[in-house]
Amino acid sequence: MMSDIEIAQVTRLEHIAKIAEKLGIREEELEYYGKYKAKVSPEVWERVKDKADGKLILTTAITPTPAGEGKTTTTIGLGQALQKMGKKAAMAIREPSLGPVFGVKGGAAGGGYSQVLPMEDINLHFTGDIHAVTSAHNLLAAMADNHLHHGNPLGLDPRQMAIRRAMDMNERALRSIVIGLGGKPNGVPRESGFDISVASEVMAILCLSSDLVELKGRLSKIIVGYTYDGKPVTAGDLKAQGAMTALLKEAIKPNLVQTVEGLPAFVHGGPFANIAHGCNSVVATKLGLKLADYFVTEAGFGAELGAEKFMDIKCRLAGLRPDAVVIVATIRALKMHGGVPKSALASENLKALESGFANLKKHVENVRTFGVPAVVALNRFPTDSDSELKLVRDMCESLGVPMALSEVWAKGGNGGIELANEVLEAAEKPSSFKFLYELHESPKDKIEKIAKTLYGAGEVRYTPEAEADLKRVHELGYDDLLVCMAKTQSSLSDDPALFGYPEGFTMTVREVRISAGAGFIVPITGKIMTMPGLPKVPAAEGVDVDEFGRITGLF
Repeated sequence: MMSDIEIAQVTRLEHIAKIAEKLGIREEELEYYGKYKAKVSPEVWERVKDKADGKLILTTAITPTPAGEGKTTTTIGLGQALQKMGKKAAMAIREPSLGPVFGVKGGAAGGGYSQVLPMEDINLHFTGDIHAVTSAHNLLAAMADNHLHHGNPLGLDPRQMAIRRAMDMNERALRSIVIGLGGKPNGVPRESGFDISVASEVMAILCLSSDLVELKGRLSKIIVGYTYDGKPVTAGDLKAQGAMTALLKEAIKPNLVQTVEGLPAFVHGGPFANIAHGCNSVVATKLGLKLADYFVTEAGFGAELGAEKFMDIKCRLAGLRPDAVVIVATIRALKMHGGVPKSALASENLKALESGFANLKKHVENVRTFGVPAVVALNRFPTDSDSELKLVRDMCESLGVPMALSEVWAKGGNGGIELANEVLEAAEKPSSFKFLYELHESPKDKIEKIAKTLYGAGEVRYTPEAEADLKRVHELGYDDLLVCMAKTQSSLSDDPALFGYPEGFTMTVREVRISAGAGFIVPITGKIMTMPGLPKVPAAEGVDVDEFGRITGLF
């Protein structure tokens, strides 16, 4: 059996201009990055913006486990299946961050015969968008420290700086640092640290902005720190937004690539869903809905994280309405949620499967909370027994949610036909889409609605630091901002060790950050980090390149 990268390297790619033709994009509207990648000019939007939207299909998943779920692979395979059925389809996913690529997860371009290509390029640098985000973020940080160094006319308090540095790599040693050491010529000494680039507010702003004007306006609202009397100082106060926008003017253009089967695919933007809002760009999604009759996209991690943020943040800010939601699950992962160790997942265990099904049931309930029809995609593995498959189907039937087997890793679009049929039917059902909370509700009410309704928390506890942060949110007039929860992806709770469906737990909010430009506050819960670390054996150890420049080890 060939690996993902071997399948990718033997696939014969079409020139990107031919892929663009499938969506009615003209050659002169493409900006080529070689033969197989292109950025799409804003001229396309101006030409098609008055067309009716296609159907918007969101892919989410159960709570992730080390057994794997295959959400991105399912997203791609579903799009390919719709194309095989003669539908005008397209899809969008996020750009992989180098941190996970070289960390635990490895490449993030799908797998098997449901991949976006060229996968090596997409996983490594791609068109430079994430590097542009990193540069824009660090330009702002540099200008803030430069302001401190040259007299500090705005009165920034070095002890109340909000802006940190960013880099697109897992680097735990840089989480907390002291900068400005070495004497007066080297700036003002202060505590700081690094966040991974995909957690940067700049990344969120890039993905939530519809054009350069909105992008620049949002960038100007980023809070870099506070004065000695507690007043916010913004990027606009430092006159940084113009230069930051200049660094991002190419990055905001959507990237067009293709799948193994030649399905047009937008890969654009890369925020994590555990510490950011976890969705691809508004620009790519809105454009894809005008160009395709069925547009499939994904939101990171489980439905309580990425899907909630897709609904409450992205859809609200961009005026979108999903027509159906696919929830990806595997028997292996459900058994793990039922208490089976990873080493024993190949053995049939109906009792554990039934117990672990509680996690899937909760995610179905979460999707229904937003009033959108749901479909369960059971990503099939060779070790799944007939009895286990039947049990999951019966349990889904008892919930009144359709279930389809998905074999898109091994069979590409052909392995997703059953799923595609269920999705087509679901997308035609009446939808009563609604948000979980309203803007006028207090920050605590919003946080607690998310925690209690979607996570299953019994109560929410706030540390003194979080209480002080929320007091500042109120005093600065930011109570109406949206909420972007930062929480572990490994559990419905804020404790990554709690599998299945833990109920009645106490969730702890330890701090609250203000992302005024993005339009939300970020409550940081449990022990979640905005700068991940590498594992004991990072995926980077398995990546190599031969004398011909051929890369191996990206899964």
